[in-house]
Amino acid sequence: MTKTNAARLLDAAGIAYELIPYDYTEEDLSAQHVAAELGEDIDQVFKTLVLRGDRTGCFVCVIPGDFEVDLKVAARISGNKSCEMLHLRELLPTTGYIRGGCSPIGMKKPLPTFVHESALLYDYIYISAGQRGLQFRIAPQDLIAFVGAELYPI
Repeated sequence: MTKTNAARLLDAAGIAYELIPYDYTEEDLSAQHVAAELGEDIDQVFKTLVLRGDRTGCFVCVIPGDFEVDLKVAARISGNKSCEMLHLRELLPTTGYIRGGCSPIGMKKPLPTFVHESALLYDYIYISAGQRGLQFRIAPQDLIAFVGAELYPI
């Protein structure tokens, strides 16, 4: 298993994590599929969503796999009047990642990041390790501190 850029960044920072591979298909890149493949509760498998605000530009929401982002709340917490999901064609040039492999760690440039407060209910959560078929198992506090994220309820 090759290390991703995100894994190398965590290594350099001395942050503990575990790389967990899983099988995926192009037809189902959902967090539900990831949770089933990992044999974990969907509430511990977090997805990384990139949004664009009307005032601040791009930002990231890290939310439980079975949640849908509330765009009004996301806009408010990020200092925007409105926001929308980043268009898929903009994801790679903006973040360096593709759909199904977008990690909040190691994006092309740091973006304001907001992590759902339920992450703190767990000793560890799963997030993308920066490529399809690979997840980080990481302490939520370590993720929040490393990316400089804010906690929020959505």
